[in-house]
Amino acid sequence: MRRTASHAPAAPETASPPAGPPAPGGHGAAGEPAGHRPLRELRTEFDFELPRGYVDESGSVHRNGTMRLATARDELVPLRDVRVQENSAYLSVVLLGRVITRLGTLPLVHDGVVENMFASDLAFLQDFYRQVNAEGHTRAGVTCPHCEEPFEVELGGSRLGES
Repeated sequence: MRRTASHAPAAPETASPPAGPPAPGGHGAAGEPAGHRPLRELRTEFDFELPRGYVDESGSVHRNGTMRLATARDELVPLRDVRVQENSAYLSVVLLGRVITRLGTLPLVHDGVVENMFASDLAFLQDFYRQVNAEGHTRAGVTCPHCEEPFEVELGGSRLGES
């Protein structure tokens, strides 16, 4: 069983200078050279709240957690796992066990924890993983079923049904 330890957030990443006209006087904000923007921190961890919650052996429910961005290694290593080779549906369980760094007060999150989650929580985490890693944010575009107006909802850190 692969066990995942918490990782410290990555160092800030620099943003590339925007194309556009220089600020008056040839300098940007705070006397910086024209076209230079302040450093933008790369967000690598995202908080979430499970719809139902993971129930541990003592009966405690754990709902709040943190997921980090996946690396290429996170997506490649599970492919060597025998369980994944025998059943490709197991890939998401092993992958989520690698990228979830915190869940409630559990001392450690691993694929065995993910394997014993309710199906609705697993589906939530799969969607959350896709949002964070594929699109770079935790917002999703939806349409109101009554008035058909489009709007965005925040997937991470909010209760199901709240926006």
